Amino acid sequence: MLATSKLEVLDNLLREAFAMGASDIHLTVGAPPVFRVNGELQTYGTEKLKPADTEGMARAIINENLWDTFEKRGELDFSHGIPAVSRFRVNAYYQRACISLALRVIPTKIPNLEDLQMPGVLLDIAKRPQGLVLVTGPTGSGKSTTLAAMISHINKTMSKHIITLEDPIEYLHNHGSSLIDQREIGFDTQNFSNGLRGCLRQDPDIILVGEMRDLETIAIAITAAETGHLVLGTLHTHDAPSTIDRIIDVFPPAQQPQVRVQLASVLVAVVSQRLFKTADNKGRRAATEIMITNPAIKNLIRNEKIHQIPSIIQTSKAYGMHTLEQSITELLNKRIITQEAASVFLSELGS
Repeated sequence: MLATSKLEVLDNLLREAFAMGASDIHLTVGAPPVFRVNGELQTYGTEKLKPADTEGMARAIINENLWDTFEKRGELDFSHGIPAVSRFRVNAYYQRACISLALRVIPTKIPNLEDLQMPGVLLDIAKRPQGLVLVTGPTGSGKSTTLAAMISHINKTMSKHIITLEDPIEYLHNHGSSLIDQREIGFDTQNFSNGLRGCLRQDPDIILVGEMRDLETIAIAITAAETGHLVLGTLHTHDAPSTIDRIIDVFPPAQQPQVRVQLASVLVAVVSQRLFKTADNKGRRAATEIMITNPAIKNLIRNEKIHQIPSIIQTSKAYGMHTLEQSITELLNKRIITQEAASVFLSELGS
């Protein structure tokens, strides 16, 4: 690591990762840099990083005011940008008394839903005047990108006041037909619940909650959806039933019957997704599950029959619904993804 500064070393690595189409970069002591390309980890070079390397790179991009916070917490989320290249979501953390960095590439161009080849019904969902829309999936499944594309579509086609709460801010939106205020957790507001509570006094039409992590945030989000706002949020759940159960289970048992009634009233849709490497090895493609609440699903939520929801999704294709298994099967039949790529997930489903 003989470059003139650790910042130059880091930025050169990030430029190379971006050029290779990497989605993530991992920098940890005792190993060379590692890039995730099309879902697969690839070692970059052979030179192993030393403690001074990762600490120097972290110090180069964490300002002095935040360094004390980082040392006290042992981890820190923030963003870093390279002009004319890309922005990066960064998580710095300690492991075995050394500093590691995990960076996620955030393209400067916000893709549209057509570019992502997402179901057209998402355009209709984005037009809803109020309610709760949840995009779910594991880390790295493209949730933030899907939501950014939905916000971008609204920004181009409607006149709305949009407030986003993000940790950290990922895609940067310019004002279009809509007015967009982006607030970063830890900088612009203390936490999601405080920021969301403040949103209700800022005359929003649409609120994006980067992650619905706790009871207070979820409760305020439901209230916001009840009071005439469209609320978009994410959860780390794998399908619609588990998403509904997660929201209800976060509340104390005595409150759950009322929450079921509220959720049945405000929930518009649950979009669950996974990314699979394409058959041509040139990228990744999302497989999705779409649940749009209709009277039958509302009734199942109210009456604690969440386990019956998949059967309604399977038989409601005319309404834009489908299961994740149906989506994967379609991608397989079109030879967009391979059986090998899908096999692990399908085996979990028992297919």
